[in-house]
Amino acid sequence: MDPRITEEQSYVDMLFARLDDAVDSANQRLREVMLNQDPANPDAEALVQRETEYHSLNEKLDRLNLAQLGLVFGRVDVAEKPENIDNPIPGQPGMDRRYIGRMGLTAREENYRSLLLDWRAPMARPFYLATTARPEGVTLRRHIRTKGREVVGVDDEYLSQLPDENIPDAGVAGESALLKALDAARTGHMSSIVETIQREQDAVIRDNTRRVMVVEGGPGTGKTAVALHRAAWLLYTWREQLAATGVLIIGPNRTFLDYISHVLPELGETGVVLSTIGELYPGVCPTLKESNLVREIKGSAEMATILATLVKHHQALPQAPVELTVEGISLTVDADLVKRARTRARRSRRPHNPARPLFREQFLEQLALQMADIIGADPLGGNLLSRADIDQLHDDLAEEAAVEELVDRFWPELEPLEVLAEFFASEDLINEVAGDYDEETQSSLYRDAEGWAPSDAALLDELATLIGAPDPEELRRKEEEAWRAQVEEAQDALDILSSSASTDSDDEVEAEILEAYDVIDAETLARRQEVRDQRSTAQRAREDHTWAYGHIIVDEAQELSPMEWRMVMRRSPNRWMTLVGDTAQTSSPAGVDSWSETLEPFVAQRFKRHTLTVNYRTPVEITEVANSLVKQIDPETIPATAIRSTEPVRYLPLGTDAEKVAAEFDDGRLVKIINVDNVLDIKGLEFDHVIVDDPQAIVEASPQGLQDLYVAITRATRTLTIIGEL
Repeated sequence: MDPRITEEQSYVDMLFARLDDAVDSANQRLREVMLNQDPANPDAEALVQRETEYHSLNEKLDRLNLAQLGLVFGRVDVAEKPENIDNPIPGQPGMDRRYIGRMGLTAREENYRSLLLDWRAPMARPFYLATTARPEGVTLRRHIRTKGREVVGVDDEYLSQLPDENIPDAGVAGESALLKALDAARTGHMSSIVETIQREQDAVIRDNTRRVMVVEGGPGTGKTAVALHRAAWLLYTWREQLAATGVLIIGPNRTFLDYISHVLPELGETGVVLSTIGELYPGVCPTLKESNLVREIKGSAEMATILATLVKHHQALPQAPVELTVEGISLTVDADLVKRARTRARRSRRPHNPARPLFREQFLEQLALQMADIIGADPLGGNLLSRADIDQLHDDLAEEAAVEELVDRFWPELEPLEVLAEFFASEDLINEVAGDYDEETQSSLYRDAEGWAPSDAALLDELATLIGAPDPEELRRKEEEAWRAQVEEAQDALDILSSSASTDSDDEVEAEILEAYDVIDAETLARRQEVRDQRSTAQRAREDHTWAYGHIIVDEAQELSPMEWRMVMRRSPNRWMTLVGDTAQTSSPAGVDSWSETLEPFVAQRFKRHTLTVNYRTPVEITEVANSLVKQIDPETIPATAIRSTEPVRYLPLGTDAEKVAAEFDDGRLVKIINVDNVLDIKGLEFDHVIVDDPQAIVEASPQGLQDLYVAITRATRTLTIIGEL
């Protein structure tokens, strides 16, 4: 038995014992809180405190339980000032031994001495930054491999002293831990890289820039893993702020989100919203597929102009005067009258629905003045009615159903989903709204199928902004206020009835009380102090199209169209974002060609760039093939450097049965056949063995076909088989 394993097993056992104690204590406290729950307790403050503690304890238990998945994975022996040393090393004065893991653990009884450092803590950085050229005070870095609670291996790297010749497999700053991780079989879920973060990756993860940051890098450079670990680091560093505002991570497809979903929980963060761009508008689940031309047109910035015109189309003028009779008096609603009311509403620069009361007010005012001219005309000139009389006419007209119908006709309350569905389904409406555009644009907007496509989310979001769709949180608050008012009113009624009841049995009063209880019963009254909204920040954010996130991470950001960028930027008023992408992999017809041009309308040139330069995933043999495509896509691109070698790329004749080729791989690793039908669904994913079937068909299928082929080829981590010619 390696003595290092025995040594670390003893320490790991101690850490798990403390973790178990923490779990037991949290569970015990949770049971006490649940036993003390009393919805009928009139003390609202006490109830809120219990609810807060209940959710806090559940979150703590989530973190403690998830931390057990690889609780500790490394340690460093590092030079430190005496006053900062928590774990002195016998015989090595001025040295601190720091264990690194998925969460922090301290010894409370020893003045909170650090036993395990959260990997995101500043004191843990030397584990990731130290190299032989820049050891950061580290003499030894040890990678600890565990399976469950058992230590199964260690790898040592000596950075500023010679290794002990008696220690087996000792090396000088080797990459054994990294190479073991890279060589591991793919599982269908993304693996955490927290144990093997490299220096350039750590610089991105811990960058404290509070503005837009673009992270570029070719396939296999770890962009996605870096983005996810950055999310975990941000939530750790700015926990209080981001716990209230949330973090949004946007991925290219649902398969990708399922693929990465295991990483953040393993890193100890569960309060993050994961979404595709097509699902970002609440309540929309896209099922329709569209051609590249349709996606390009609907993603273009011109759609903002078309949608603004569509909303104005609903602010109609009468084609002919409308006669209205109120209390025997005939009034005329013509285009001039409606236009004056419309102009008043539009000048407010409010969205459509919030401007509706202004239109209604001015519409009523015009009708009141017209009515006053008729009934108050003085034969000698002027008008006999006072301003107060006109105001009374205004109020009377407001009660007329026919008047309200005209307001709805000329300035209706709008709902984004209804407006867009009606627009797509009507060739006449498309021609009226988008008549200045060519026939290709108009025909691309029309569809006779029900449902939504991914590109519709950004259009719905644009419409919601133009229309002024209500904030769900505000609606919820109003509903809560109305409900509480109803409860208080019913309680007052019950109190009055009860207090006026005769001491003798008064059947009539008792009947009235029972009738009141039929309206709102005792159980409902008891809920008057209940905290009704128990959703997490992530749940509330997911349901609210107006939510402003504290931080947004966009993976495969090069795929976003101009309309989708508008949608994303609305959710980031502080412009604190991490954008991860590679323009050489852009497959969207309305995607990004230049980061500067794309971001200019939103942040000018005030954004920071990072470039990842090492390809950890793709073997050298496959990288050489991929680089030949990059030269055609963008000759100025500098490819990342591959660090692994596996097997030569295999070429087979076109027409070879791909399924039979896939069956040849019997090593238990993931095999993926990529062709023209599924090439858009493999963004961000990786497989051990990749078979690209008919690459020319992929190239010819889209204006971005060469980029699609580049993406397909670089999904492989071990072998690549190409059926047909490149």
